[in-house]
Amino acid sequence: MKFKLIVALVNPEITEKVIESAKMRGATGDVIIPGRGTGVSEKKIFGISLVDKTDVILFVVEEHATDKIIKGFNEDCAICEPGNGIAFVLSIDRVAGLEHQIDAIKDKLRNEHL
Repeated sequence: MKFKLIVALVNPEITEKVIESAKMRGATGDVIIPGRGTGVSEKKIFGISLVDKTDVILFVVEEHATDKIIKGFNEDCAICEPGNGIAFVLSIDRVAGLEHQIDAIKDKLRNEHL
């Protein structure tokens, strides 16, 4: 079984929607890291840069769920709208600690393909 890491950098106002969307499409868990960042249109007041709050959400998912999850971010969360965030996928060479979730992932895949 192969896994991917989906990284979503999102406006905290849509964090819960992003998580719900991912879980509806096969994600079994997530990690949320609060952060700050600037985009293309950096805001300044009196020459001081304002950084926007952002949430970094990490999902380790089975590779077959990746496309559905990313599409769900666009459909359910309008992540493509300016200011909402971005999401990208990274390959994972090895993973440990998901043994208890693998049976659930296999069952879900089996049900989807039958």
